[in-house]
Amino acid sequence: MADSDRTLGYLTRRDTEVKLPRPTRVKNKTPAPIQITAEQILREARERQEAEIRPPKQKITDHTELGDYRLRKRKEFEDLIRRVRWNVSVWVKYAQWEESQKDFNRARSVWERALEVDYRNHTLWLKYVDMEMKNKFINHARNVWDRAVSLLPRVDQLWYKYIHMEEKLGNVAGARQVFERWMSWMPDQQGWLSYIKFELRYNEVERERGIYERFVQCHPKVSAWIKYAKFEMKNGEVARARHVYERAVEKFADDDEAEMLFVAFAEFEERCKESERARCIYKFALDHIPKGRAEDLYRKFVAFEKQYGDREGIEDAIVGKRRFQYEDEVRKNPSNYDSWFDYIRLEESVGNKGRVREVYERAIANVPPAEEKRYWQRYIYLWINYALYEELDAEDMERTRDVYRECLKLIPHQKFSFAKIWLLASQFEIRQMNLTGARQILGNAIGKAPKDKIFKKYIEIELQLGNIDRCRKLYEKYLEWSPENCYAWSKYAELEISLGETDRARAIFELAIAQPALDMPELLWKAYIDFEISEGEFQRTRELYERLLDRTKHLKVWISYAKFEATAADALNSDLLEDQLQSHLLEQKRECIQYARRVFERAINYFRTSAPELKEERAMLLEEWLNMESSFGELGDVGIVQPKLPKKLKKRRPILAEDGPAGYEEYIDYLFPEETQSTNFKILEAAYKWKKQKLATDDD
Repeated sequence: MADSDRTLGYLTRRDTEVKLPRPTRVKNKTPAPIQITAEQILREARERQEAEIRPPKQKITDHTELGDYRLRKRKEFEDLIRRVRWNVSVWVKYAQWEESQKDFNRARSVWERALEVDYRNHTLWLKYVDMEMKNKFINHARNVWDRAVSLLPRVDQLWYKYIHMEEKLGNVAGARQVFERWMSWMPDQQGWLSYIKFELRYNEVERERGIYERFVQCHPKVSAWIKYAKFEMKNGEVARARHVYERAVEKFADDDEAEMLFVAFAEFEERCKESERARCIYKFALDHIPKGRAEDLYRKFVAFEKQYGDREGIEDAIVGKRRFQYEDEVRKNPSNYDSWFDYIRLEESVGNKGRVREVYERAIANVPPAEEKRYWQRYIYLWINYALYEELDAEDMERTRDVYRECLKLIPHQKFSFAKIWLLASQFEIRQMNLTGARQILGNAIGKAPKDKIFKKYIEIELQLGNIDRCRKLYEKYLEWSPENCYAWSKYAELEISLGETDRARAIFELAIAQPALDMPELLWKAYIDFEISEGEFQRTRELYERLLDRTKHLKVWISYAKFEATAADALNSDLLEDQLQSHLLEQKRECIQYARRVFERAINYFRTSAPELKEERAMLLEEWLNMESSFGELGDVGIVQPKLPKKLKKRRPILAEDGPAGYEEYIDYLFPEETQSTNFKILEAAYKWKKQKLATDDD
């Protein structure tokens, strides 16, 4: 009987197996002509569903049948309990069934057995007591409650239910006794407050006061003391409430929750119309509580002053609050210059010069620890603001001069400097009509820490004053300090050009382009070429272009050179219109166009022979040439350029990454006419070689 199973009786597993039909293969997968919806399938399944099989209702007619029924049910419950003894719901159903049979002794027995299994489950206790109370067994219910709260004193629900039952029965003394038993276990605040509300319902004020005294001793927290004081206030005992607050302040003056206590105390005095007392409490609190934890207190104090104080008091409260915040911030981090700026702005808004100067002096005393410019960039604005305040607001010019002088002494000019300080100091002296002092400051700046801004501003000042010789000396100093600065060379030459000194300007340009290193040489060459063109020196301009091409063969240089040759005809035209004949002018223009074409030819030859890889530049050059020929009108010849234009080809190339190829990208390639011919020659050469090899094999 290997296949036998005790649960199957005399049957075997093979007899009880359900044989499912073999799934058929669907040969025709085309949709059926009549489609069936899911709703129709569900409706048909519900219509064909058989009725649920329920056991027949049994009618008990005599005591014998009742006894058999009870015996059978008890046996079922007992068997079930033996199997799942730990399942509480089985015990509850068993006990409730016994209760429904009005056999309360058996029901109690079941409840007691259940409690032996799991007495920590407070739900069992509640249902047990509920049975006793429902059937008005009051003493039994009291006994169960006593046992429950003795075994589970930390379950508040048991205490609440017990007290509720006693209060419903009108046994106030019994309920009070239960509360006392509960309070001996020192429950949480809600338990104490429930006891207080209980006494409040019966107007036992003295008892409430006694409970509050025990409450604040059991839970020494600010919230408990505030509730106690509010209770006294509610009963009209102002003196007692004030005494409670005073006792709380003695205990919690340095506590983390002291802010809440002081706010409540001040609001209490405010309600009692004692505004001076409230103000004293606020000030005492602000002096003792750290500023970081007194935000709400400050807000309440400001609101209080707005309501009860005068204008000065309100402003002092607001400013005092913010001043305390800034003092706390700068004390924690003296190098936080943003906090100093905010603090100074606050004091400036008040208008007390003494305090403003004091804060400025304290702020500038916090010199950055390291001599690195990035640490000084915010700090230096303290000095700038200080000087501007003394000049504009305080109108003390001597102090302003002293501020600038001390600031310039403090900066380590050997490592770094600030041009803005030198310039502000010199501009201040100019505003005071002290040109000598301004020149001395700027001269010291050039000697100690020369910078572009200082040179530019100094030259601008001297130029406005008309001191040309000083400007020339400054430009010489500027170029000695920074010979690679193309801006300085250009501006120096512009100065000479504006003065009509053409030879000096040309000499300056020659010196400039002769420098071994320049930061922006293209701007300098452009300025030099534009200068010669403006002077009408076309031969010099051509020589300049040739010298530039010796240095660089950049595309823009070729295009600029060709455009110059093309526009030279216009210049000649403007000069010769009144004196020469029209035919002579056309001849001159043709010559200029020929010059431009020669430049383009040279450029094309260079890109074809010396830089064949620069195909895109060569194509751009041809496009520019074609546009120029089109702009010449009848004198132009587009046919010269068109045969040289390349074909655009779209190609792909691999994208190379560190770990290998990473895909392909498209790019535009250019195929020029000579490359096409060479490609054809290669194809013919390969065909000739193949034919030669074939003839050789045939001879063999």
